[in-house]
Amino acid sequence: MPVIGITACRKLEDYRQSVLHVGGEVRVLNEPSMNASDALNGIDGLLLTGGDDVAPARYGEQPHPAVVEVEPERDEFEMALIVEARRRDVPIFAICRGIQVLNVACGGTLVQDIGSQVSGALEHSFRVPPHEPYSLAHEVWLDKDTLLAKLMRERLSDADACEVNSRHHQAVKELAPGFQVSATAPDGVIEAIEDPAARFCLGVQWHPENFWRTGEFRPLFEGFLEAAQTHTPPRT
Repeated sequence: MPVIGITACRKLEDYRQSVLHVGGEVRVLNEPSMNASDALNGIDGLLLTGGDDVAPARYGEQPHPAVVEVEPERDEFEMALIVEARRRDVPIFAICRGIQVLNVACGGTLVQDIGSQVSGALEHSFRVPPHEPYSLAHEVWLDKDTLLAKLMRERLSDADACEVNSRHHQAVKELAPGFQVSATAPDGVIEAIEDPAARFCLGVQWHPENFWRTGEFRPLFEGFLEAAQTHTPPRT
């Protein structure tokens, strides 16, 4: 059974259940002072979770007025985890804040506030009651020649779009070197990225973990677990 390291966040349970329901074992990585190398020992896959904004200083920008909550210690820990996981070719699945910190850790930048910085933007910070986190907000358009599209093929049938939930005001701006965009919203905002050279390195801007009961995005977790199951830890 592959062991999945999940970064700690305030709404952890849906991430846990998403992994457990596809056959993974969960280990929560919740100690920012921990050495990233030690934290990843015995880990077969890294799941990066949602949360507050990534500090703009991490990608060389001054903060926009809309950036009000950052977690510097979490940024540092998760960026170190990403660097070490990529060195070891540990599969990475990044969700919401996760895609943002993944992109920054690998050399990219972020749109700090979609509403004021993207002309004609849709509403991406769609607020819903706590008991309805799966409410759909807008479509995403998938690039057919990507890992994301391959994983979602059965749900998409012959379509190249699907509806997603959305709770973010930031997004990927300048893409990290070596990555490719695998989905965008109709307003052009980047909704998914991946590294085609990695065993599995996928980030999505929406919250597929909220659908663990109904299974709409189960294939993403299944693909992640399959990659984690075949991960071979490096020799020490």
